[in-house]
Amino acid sequence: MRAEMTFADLDCDSVDYVLTTTRNVRRRLDLTRDVPIELIEECIEIAVQAPTGCNAQTWRFLVVTDPQKRRELAALYTERPADSRNLKALEQLGITTSYPEGDPRQLRKGQVMDSALHLGVHLGDVPVLIIACIQGRLEANNNFVNSSFYGSILPAAWSLMLALRSRGLASAWTTVHLENESKVAELFHIPSNVTQVALLPVAFPLGNDFRPAMRLPVRDVIYRDRWGAKSE
Repeated sequence: MRAEMTFADLDCDSVDYVLTTTRNVRRRLDLTRDVPIELIEECIEIAVQAPTGCNAQTWRFLVVTDPQKRRELAALYTERPADSRNLKALEQLGITTSYPEGDPRQLRKGQVMDSALHLGVHLGDVPVLIIACIQGRLEANNNFVNSSFYGSILPAAWSLMLALRSRGLASAWTTVHLENESKVAELFHIPSNVTQVALLPVAFPLGNDFRPAMRLPVRDVIYRDRWGAKSE
């Protein structure tokens, strides 16, 4: 890392390219090419520069490279379908796969589902699996506490994906393994007071023609001075 760099040294085009082309890569992970552990450690060193509540630095990253452990984790990943209660709760939050006709999210629905299924089948063959964790567990339904808690791990996990991308690696953000969180914890001896947040399969990509994704128009997600008010 070049800590001595200043903003004048930044190439914004390169930074923007990494930010806008860091995709959830599931189908195009190279399952035949090893990933140097030193490269993973370098990316995590960058990731932990992310902000964390009260500077507690309670993020932890479990890096799984052992072939047998990867297969066992993959088996837990696909052991059972998502709990219908969890799916319903997500839908109530607006996280769903049902969108109006013509909506850019609806256009890619089939592709996303197919790639997710593909990842489940091949997860055990991905050379590196990283479980992003944070010490502690939420008990109270308190938005301040919840935001501070997850806000202390999510930025680091996303920074990790960006660092991987900038070094020619691909990853995907998935949480399916959390349907079996207790069994995953048992497999890796994760303490009961540690929360697993995401699973990142990591590999070199097949090809590198990644591009910005189809997103809602930015005018639809920005409000000006009050909720619902849009700029002219």
